[in-house]
Amino acid sequence: MNKYKRFIPIALFIVLVALLIAAISFGCVYFYNEYTTLKQEEQNVQQTLDSKRSQKARIEKKIRDLIDARKKANKKVYAPDESQQGNDTLFFTLYSDLIEMVNSNSIKIDSIEYKYITSGDKFVEQGDMFFVCDVNLKLVSNYINLGQLIQDIYQYNYYMKINSIDIYPYQKDKKVLLTSMSVRLYAHTQTEEEYLTSEFLTEENAVEGASTPIPQE
Repeated sequence: MNKYKRFIPIALFIVLVALLIAAISFGCVYFYNEYTTLKQEEQNVQQTLDSKRSQKARIEKKIRDLIDARKKANKKVYAPDESQQGNDTLFFTLYSDLIEMVNSNSIKIDSIEYKYITSGDKFVEQGDMFFVCDVNLKLVSNYINLGQLIQDIYQYNYYMKINSIDIYPYQKDKKVLLTSMSVRLYAHTQTEEEYLTSEFLTEENAVEGASTPIPQE
């Protein structure tokens, strides 16, 4: 028995070395798996970012195309069915349609304000023939729904103008957009028949009737 005692330290050393090698191997496998997982997550995040950038670029191009198309369009200005309805009634009709476009695209309205415009617009310069109002909205949406809203505004049957639009990604979730948008609403204060037969409407001062062009900025 005693003759084997001298081998005990060697056996213990071998066992310790084996355990150390096993621990190092386990650690290497663990860290390799962690690295692989993190690398895959990084690639997924990069792919998501690339997709969002591509989506944003497509929507921005769509917006530019819509704006260019609007400049070439010749839409009618809204005219009431009955005369002497008043500015509030004219506003409510267009305002309701605008809000419906926002809601139908699943966009949240954070705040909304409106202001009647009495100067600084070519329609207003025509006297009391037109009603003009700015609607200022703060919206919460994603890229796709916002793009669809802008398209709906430009495809609306009557002339509306987007004065400005500022878009900011929400810091806590880049997929969410915070948008400040100002939309200008236009309406005849008379029925279309009254406008077309009025003394005001001449070749020199016609602004917008059945087919006359919209003033360009």
